[in-house]
Amino acid sequence: MKRLLLILNCLVLPVAAIAQPLPYAVASAPTPVYNSPQAAASSAPPPTDRCGQVRQLEWIAFTGTPFTVVADMILNRQSVLEVTSPSYRPPPGVRLFVAASRLERRASLPPLPIPAPRSAEELLQRLHSAIGLPYVWGGNLRQGVQFGQTRHFAGLDCSGLLYEATDGATPRNTADLVSYGRAVPVAGLTLAQLLKRLKPLDLIVWKGHVVIVADGEQAIESLLVCGQAGNGGVRLTPLRQRLREIMTTRQGLDIWPKQHGKQQLFVVRRWLPLAD
Repeated sequence: MKRLLLILNCLVLPVAAIAQPLPYAVASAPTPVYNSPQAAASSAPPPTDRCGQVRQLEWIAFTGTPFTVVADMILNRQSVLEVTSPSYRPPPGVRLFVAASRLERRASLPPLPIPAPRSAEELLQRLHSAIGLPYVWGGNLRQGVQFGQTRHFAGLDCSGLLYEATDGATPRNTADLVSYGRAVPVAGLTLAQLLKRLKPLDLIVWKGHVVIVADGEQAIESLLVCGQAGNGGVRLTPLRQRLREIMTTRQGLDIWPKQHGKQQLFVVRRWLPLAD
């Protein structure tokens, strides 16, 4: 009997070891990452809100993005993974979910892709080439993602505009952009003084939106305008006009505060050495 049990153990243990799911994964193609497991389990994007946006979409992971698998689950007969990624820091309390079919499982954490550096001129060209694209909540890939024979999420949100232009080198959310790079002192400046201080690619940013300085005369941003064709989208506006609008309701600070209550604020961040 003991000999028989030993033989059975030798047969069972390797099978159990093989059945263990691999703990890491990598995106095999551009991959929508959701804040809802039900959204990830769907073969098509979830319904949009009244402004045409899928609020369950957090971000689109580029091909090669690494993931750590937190949990495996089956929903609606679809395999869904709860994940984390060094490429994306979600808002507090938000969990991330991906359709398992869009990832390749790995035994070790794949390396984080390092985007090739781009010059200020290249970045500005890429930003300008996005003008006219629609606004898509969570969108950071202008061609969107393939679902069967159809592409969805083709467009960019405000921080997604910058994220795409830099191939993912910049933070994906404005909550991180408010402290990205280094501060440009703007506290107490008048509109005229602030205009003189800004340089191309400076970020005029607060938690919720970012405006990118294109040059001394213009700003570029992706703005949601509910009900408008394309739901707003990427546009170029006179820098003086855009700053006046911002400064009418928001106060400029040098450093984004840890706590600010209901104050309407903004900061300016300089993130490229070429902007010096």
